[in-house]
Amino acid sequence: MLTNSEMLEIAKKYLRKINGSEEDKLVVISQLTVEKPYGNVYSYNFQKFIETGNRKYSVATGIPFLVEKETGRVVNFSSSGHLESHLKDYENGTMSESLDLYWYPDEDRYDYK
Repeated sequence: MLTNSEMLEIAKKYLRKINGSEEDKLVVISQLTVEKPYGNVYSYNFQKFIETGNRKYSVATGIPFLVEKETGRVVNFSSSGHLESHLKDYENGTMSESLDLYWYPDEDRYDYK
């Protein structure tokens, strides 16, 4: 079982992975973190947006993602729908498969399972 601190480090590692630019840093918005028994859901945005509040620096598709407490695996949610329905699908095991559904931080690879 991972601690909240360990899951946060994985979330930051994931943001570094998906961040396309060294200039604009993606950061976790701590106050929006959702703690679940099976892991934490993280929201994020560009640091410059958080500092300025100027929407021109905001992430267009900042979709929350889950870090699993047991494995450290990152679960990517779809850009369509609401977080609540994504979490329900995750809990029921009914998430739609995609090639980048899961990211394995220790191996730096995506997979559908």
